[in-house]
Amino acid sequence: MPLLSQVADAVTAYNRHVAAETDRARRDPVFAAELGQRWSTLRDSVRPTRSPTGTPVPRLALPDTDEPGAVAQYLLGEGAPGEFPFANAAYREMYLAPDAAAGAPPPGEEPMRLFAGLGLAEDTNTRFRFLARHQPSLRLSTAFDGPTLYGLDSDHPGVLGKVGEGGVAIDTVDDMARLFAGFDLTAPNASVSMTINGPGPAILAMYVAAARRRFGEDCVVKLRGTIQADILKEVQAQNEVLFPVEASLRFLGDMIAWCTTAMPRFYPISISGYHIAEAGATPVQQAAFTLSNAFAYVEMLRARGLDVNAFGPRLSFFLDCGLDVEYAVLGRVCRRIWAIGMRDAIGAAEPAQRLKLHTQTSGRSLIAAEFKNNLTRTAVELFLAYLNATNSCHSNSADEPFTTPTEEYVRLASHAQSILLEESGLFRHTMNLFAGAPGLKALERAVEQEVLAVFREIDALGGVIPAMEQRYQRSRIQEAAHHYEQQVNSGARAIIGLNRYAGEPSLPNVPLARTSPRRQRLQVDRLSAFKRRHARRAPDALQRLENVARTPQGNVFAELLRTVEVCSLGQITACLQSVLGQYRPAV
Repeated sequence: MPLLSQVADAVTAYNRHVAAETDRARRDPVFAAELGQRWSTLRDSVRPTRSPTGTPVPRLALPDTDEPGAVAQYLLGEGAPGEFPFANAAYREMYLAPDAAAGAPPPGEEPMRLFAGLGLAEDTNTRFRFLARHQPSLRLSTAFDGPTLYGLDSDHPGVLGKVGEGGVAIDTVDDMARLFAGFDLTAPNASVSMTINGPGPAILAMYVAAARRRFGEDCVVKLRGTIQADILKEVQAQNEVLFPVEASLRFLGDMIAWCTTAMPRFYPISISGYHIAEAGATPVQQAAFTLSNAFAYVEMLRARGLDVNAFGPRLSFFLDCGLDVEYAVLGRVCRRIWAIGMRDAIGAAEPAQRLKLHTQTSGRSLIAAEFKNNLTRTAVELFLAYLNATNSCHSNSADEPFTTPTEEYVRLASHAQSILLEESGLFRHTMNLFAGAPGLKALERAVEQEVLAVFREIDALGGVIPAMEQRYQRSRIQEAAHHYEQQVNSGARAIIGLNRYAGEPSLPNVPLARTSPRRQRLQVDRLSAFKRRHARRAPDALQRLENVARTPQGNVFAELLRTVEVCSLGQITACLQSVLGQYRPAV
């Protein structure tokens, strides 16, 4: 049976199991006693705390019941935070203030992670320093400019005007060193993420090489963070793919295999629904396509002979959070389906069953008309993201409809998260303060069924890649995007300030963050100097890379770690495309 159908059947079977165990708890005194003992142990482990005004509250909210059926329904159907099937959270405590009475350190990771990228490497380095002053932990999340996203050098014909626009220009390992200069990348609280896909292996190789220069050969095991590198999503929703799909997946597999053993604190892929949603997908489609891609990666990596219990815990996920009601439960639904599928259809152990989630507020929901309303939109989306116990989160800036975020609005975006997590008490004192509402449960069940229905549609077309070759995912996304625009244009979907309660049109007073032609020329000059400096060694390095790429048993990522020392991103892309060809989208 195809894998997605196995997962769908596993979830359906698990739901029947929960219903049967709920019924058994009400009829079987022995089983009810066992559950009661487990329930008492869990409740007794919950420490009390107090709000700043003195109200006593528990650090973990549990259903106020001893009824055996209700206890079974909660423990088996949702799981306490950090327990299978992880609907409530991947970990027992997240976001909470330290338990001062117990003398305990802060629980879990600090979740704020703001995305930045503009101009040249030192310009983004300056923005990182600005953001670091507004975040409790060192989180360096990188956006790249268009040429870099397409694996092109800044001196490629016709791209000069795009250099440093909308993201940072990275051509060489020297640029990568400038990007993170002055930051201790090996610090326990440091984490670096990079939003790039087609050139992901070459860019990560530059990052590792730059880190080794500063911190020594042994630093690699300490490096934390993630790189997106989600090729399937790119084919389905964007087009930043450099090589044919089979070759792209081979490079990705090489990178994951290398990182799993040599870079054990790094997530070598962030399986992304964000760009699927930004391209127009509904929340259900976003969840279904993201999870189905993730299971396809698991199938591919197992076929290479990799152990799911080694690479499974290093898979991470990235979802969009908009204003549609489904976003109130999307993270919960995804964690539950992933956990059941990995355990019951794949046979993975518990660490690989935990879905680790990064969320970004919706860029698509930001509107140019009366753009300061975007502050409210992002605040609501942030609340929904944390309601879903996201492990990390980026909040968009209100001025993004016009420009790369300016300092004023990126600071407000950062402070929005701090207000929610540190100033308000909504997530600071009690874990699971909002879970369990009847409406949310009903919505959760409905979304889960819709996601499983999409799984079966994909399997009916032969699986994720055959469906992709038939443009199934892209066509469904385009249909949803068209329907959305029709709703906006007809007024059926309210967009405040645009099609409802609109004021007088006026031009916003927002400065534009642009890269000057002089700076763009400087990037090209630096690249030329790098190429001249390594002109004698580059041809041999590219030949070794080509030889490995032609050998199915070789690991391209391991060779890239050497290649990037003397070759630019564009040289590497051209070399590999000369061997394997270029990606050609289906039409």
